[in-house]
Amino acid sequence: MGNDIFCLKSIKESLRDPYNYLQSWNFNNKMKALFVLCSIHKKNFQIWISRANFLVIQNCTSLTGLDFSINTLSGTIPENTATLLPFVTSLDQSSNKFSGAIPMSLANCTDLNALKLDQNRLSYHFPQQLGLLQRPRTFTVSNNSLTGPVPNFTNGHVVVNYSNNEGLCGPSLRPCPNNSSTGH
Repeated sequence: MGNDIFCLKSIKESLRDPYNYLQSWNFNNKMKALFVLCSIHKKNFQIWISRANFLVIQNCTSLTGLDFSINTLSGTIPENTATLLPFVTSLDQSSNKFSGAIPMSLANCTDLNALKLDQNRLSYHFPQQLGLLQRPRTFTVSNNSLTGPVPNFTNGHVVVNYSNNEGLCGPSLRPCPNNSSTGH
């Protein structure tokens, strides 16, 4: 629980809070604020963050769910996400301004059930290693600029959404040219 408290403190300190909505945080088991809803129950530790424009995550090894959706977060998705969040089951970074590639290291988030990266500025090829994840149920990347073959998920029960990525090809999309069917 100690690292969870450090995690929450680092997040609180990294957010801009001009209206002092977070001043009431006392780090009890449940906290609610305009920017953050946090729930700690047994070994399940989840954070939902909205309306943030800067975020630092550290000491969050117990975190199982992280929702940054509908923010103005930008830059690249951290390559060390699997190290920072080793037990994450749900990761929602949709409706932000993230750019660049989807990190190959997300394939190391072995407990991942849901990955939502919709409505960002992501580009380049998909890491084919994401198809090796054993637990995904939801994988959405609509409204980005991704190209190349999509991962072939070995778990056949994944709900995917690739819409509005004109450069993608593969299962349930247009066929890939022979020279790009292996992925890069």
